[in-house]
Amino acid sequence: MATFIASITVGGVLLWIEYNYFIPLYTLTTQAAISSSLKNNNLKSEKFFRDDLKNGKIGPEMAVIPAGHFQMGDSSGARWEQPVHTVSINKFAIGRYEITFAEYEQFALATGHELPTDEGWGRGKRPIINITWQNAVTYANWLSEQTGQKYRLPTEAEWEYVARATTNTKYWWGDKIGYNQGNCDGCGSEWDNKKTAIVGSFAANYFGLYDTVGNVYEWTCSEYEEIYNGKEQHCLKSNKNDSLMVIRGGSWYSLPNYTRSSSRFKSKSSDLTIGFRIAREYNKPPDNRPNIQVYPIKPRLYNYSRKFQNEH
Repeated sequence: MATFIASITVGGVLLWIEYNYFIPLYTLTTQAAISSSLKNNNLKSEKFFRDDLKNGKIGPEMAVIPAGHFQMGDSSGARWEQPVHTVSINKFAIGRYEITFAEYEQFALATGHELPTDEGWGRGKRPIINITWQNAVTYANWLSEQTGQKYRLPTEAEWEYVARATTNTKYWWGDKIGYNQGNCDGCGSEWDNKKTAIVGSFAANYFGLYDTVGNVYEWTCSEYEEIYNGKEQHCLKSNKNDSLMVIRGGSWYSLPNYTRSSSRFKSKSSDLTIGFRIAREYNKPPDNRPNIQVYPIKPRLYNYSRKFQNEH
């Protein structure tokens, strides 16, 4: 009996050590390795690219997103995140980063459009803010004219697809917000509930995209409807009626629950929490591989901190 009790005690101690030291160490080093490998990708490959502009400059850095299907929405989320339904996505490209002040400034200077205020937080590589939906669409049209390609805002369904990045958890790294994985009110970053962060300040997801959790809300091209009924898969051709448009991703001001992949909101005006990410039709010859199966088994990657492991 004494031997049995001793074995149970030793086993318990070893399990405690594993969960408190080895798993956190493994996940932290694995996160760093994957983040580093994504950042070091060859941008001339098919996966990432930038289009040349007529003015001699280059456009935003884009990621090629493979076709696939996924379960959109959250059965345990708000009623406007339902019903959960299967959506198929065609191959397309989307910006790896939110559009920055520096990128938008090229457009503003070339077209005479007014440059929005940065609230005193700085411009350069910070995401553009105080931008209307129509301003974002006009920027996309300018990119189309400059490149000969079809740029636009992503549909709401495309946005959730790339934010999930082959996962079905609340955030692309798991179900806990963790610590210092994004910029929101409770994310554990130095910018939380204060201001925007420079784009790319956190690890990229499995598609190589940055800042899909917090920093700024992102305009989509889809008109908002309270319950999913198909508009999430289409772009509104024109917004003459001043419709409410979908914004996604949460912001530096949002609580973690509002930065989940399935979380959705609506707006018709600009403010200091809203920016955008650009999408583009992908015109290269399709490859012969079948559509990817979404939700392959992947390691759970938490930027681990016992202090912040409870959901906010």
